[in-house]
Amino acid sequence: MAGSAASTAVASDASDSVRSATQLEEEGEIAADYIEELLDITDLDGDIDIDARDGRAYLSVNSSLDSNLRLLSKPETVTALQELTRIAVQAKTGVFSRLILDVGGSRQAREAELSQLVERATDRIQGGAQSAALPPMSSYERKLVHDLVAARGFVSQSEGEGHDRHTVITHA
Repeated sequence: MAGSAASTAVASDASDSVRSATQLEEEGEIAADYIEELLDITDLDGDIDIDARDGRAYLSVNSSLDSNLRLLSKPETVTALQELTRIAVQAKTGVFSRLILDVGGSRQAREAELSQLVERATDRIQGGAQSAALPPMSSYERKLVHDLVAARGFVSQSEGEGHDRHTVITHA
């Protein structure tokens, strides 16, 4: 009986991981449909790529043409579109979505900015500062910062609440 319970638990775990991959694919498809509709309404051209990794669905909207897609690639606009897309996915699935939206390479550009920000902050600490506080940012950006900080051999933690939540970097 104990062996049966163990094999049932293993089967359940495997089923959960398949279900989560299926759920991520479903989230990606729903989000892509939503973004495609938005692009049609605004008469913008864009190719949508869907990926699922690290427990999240990722959508990238790019255009090979010199289109007006860059109008949607401003960080504040991408964040707003991402939130609207998450709401659209949640309305269809009943489950909160952690999907990440990238428009016109804006995420890569932001990651490069965050990397420079972390580099300047860690340089200040190496120069004698006790700590360096970064400006408030989204949870996704804070996670990227934590990874960048750890890769440089420093420690970081998030502090504050709501829109004031930010990252503080210190020596390891």
